[in-house]
Amino acid sequence: MKINDNQRIGAINPYKKTGDATFAHAAGKKGKPKDQVEISAEAKELLGASESARTEEQTLRIEELKSSVAAGTYRVDAGKLAEKILPYLK
Repeated sequence: MKINDNQRIGAINPYKKTGDATFAHAAGKKGKPKDQVEISAEAKELLGASESARTEEQTLRIEELKSSVAAGTYRVDAGKLAEKILPYLK
Protein backbone atom coordinates (compact mmCIF):
# COMPACT_ATOMS: atom_id res chain seq x y z
CA MET A 1 0.00 0.00 0.00
CA LYS A 2 1.31 3.46 -0.95
CA ILE A 3 0.64 6.55 1.20
CA ASN A 4 1.09 9.99 -0.40
CA ASP A 5 2.15 13.10 1.54
CA ASN A 6 3.51 11.24 4.55
CA GLN A 7 5.60 14.31 5.47
CA ARG A 8 2.51 16.37 6.40
CA ILE A 9 1.99 14.93 9.86
CA GLY A 10 1.65 17.85 12.25
CA ALA A 11 2.19 20.38 9.46
CA ILE A 12 0.68 23.87 9.65
CA ASN A 13 -0.60 26.06 6.90
CA PRO A 14 2.51 27.94 5.68
CA TYR A 15 0.40 30.57 3.88
CA LYS A 16 -1.40 31.61 7.05
CA LYS A 17 1.86 31.91 8.95
CA THR A 18 3.44 34.00 6.19
CA GLY A 19 0.34 36.20 5.83
CA ASP A 20 0.18 36.95 9.56
CA ALA A 21 3.86 37.86 9.66
CA THR A 22 3.53 40.11 6.61
CA PHE A 23 0.48 41.89 8.03
CA ALA A 24 2.13 42.44 11.41
CA HIS A 25 5.25 43.78 9.71
CA ALA A 26 3.17 46.14 7.53
CA ALA A 27 1.36 47.47 10.58
CA GLY A 28 4.66 48.06 12.35
CA LYS A 29 3.56 45.98 15.32
CA LYS A 30 3.80 42.44 16.50
CA GLY A 31 0.61 40.52 17.16
CA LYS A 32 -2.90 41.10 15.94
CA PRO A 33 -4.01 44.55 14.76
CA LYS A 34 -6.54 46.52 16.82
CA ASP A 35 -9.85 47.77 15.47
CA GLN A 36 -10.30 51.51 15.22
CA VAL A 37 -13.35 53.70 14.63
CA GLU A 38 -13.27 57.29 13.45
CA ILE A 39 -16.33 59.55 13.47
CA SER A 40 -16.29 62.16 10.74
CA ALA A 41 -16.82 65.85 11.39
CA GLU A 42 -20.04 65.70 9.36
CA ALA A 43 -21.42 62.95 11.60
CA LYS A 44 -20.55 64.96 14.70
CA GLU A 45 -22.29 67.98 13.19
CA LEU A 46 -25.42 65.93 12.47
CA LEU A 47 -25.46 64.63 16.02
CA GLY A 48 -25.24 68.15 17.41
CA ALA A 49 -28.00 69.34 15.08
CA SER A 50 -30.37 66.58 16.16
CA GLU A 51 -29.84 67.39 19.83
CA SER A 52 -30.39 71.11 19.32
CA ALA A 53 -33.57 70.46 17.27
CA ARG A 54 -35.50 69.51 20.40
CA THR A 55 -38.07 72.02 21.39
CA GLU A 56 -38.37 73.39 24.88
CA GLU A 57 -41.56 71.36 25.42
CA GLN A 58 -39.80 68.13 24.51
CA THR A 59 -36.94 68.92 26.86
CA LEU A 60 -39.34 69.65 29.73
CA ARG A 61 -41.27 66.42 29.07
CA ILE A 62 -38.04 64.41 29.06
CA GLU A 63 -36.98 65.96 32.35
CA GLU A 64 -40.39 65.17 33.89
CA LEU A 65 -40.12 61.56 32.77
CA LYS A 66 -36.58 61.24 34.12
CA SER A 67 -37.57 62.63 37.51
CA SER A 68 -40.67 60.40 37.79
CA VAL A 69 -38.63 57.30 36.89
CA ALA A 70 -35.94 58.25 39.40
CA ALA A 71 -38.59 58.81 42.11
CA GLY A 72 -40.32 55.53 41.29
CA THR A 73 -43.65 57.17 40.50
CA TYR A 74 -43.71 56.49 36.75
CA ARG A 75 -46.50 54.09 35.80
CA VAL A 76 -46.99 52.37 32.45
CA ASP A 77 -50.49 52.09 30.98
CA ALA A 78 -50.72 48.38 30.14
CA GLY A 79 -53.52 48.91 27.63
CA LYS A 80 -51.57 51.43 25.56
CA LEU A 81 -48.47 49.24 25.71
CA ALA A 82 -50.44 46.21 24.50
CA GLU A 83 -51.93 48.21 21.60
CA LYS A 84 -48.47 49.25 20.45
CA ILE A 85 -46.96 45.75 20.75
CA LEU A 86 -49.86 43.85 19.17
CA PRO A 87 -49.03 44.63 15.49
CA TYR A 88 -45.53 43.17 15.93
CA LEU A 89 -46.85 39.92 17.39
CA LYS A 90 -49.14 39.12 14.44
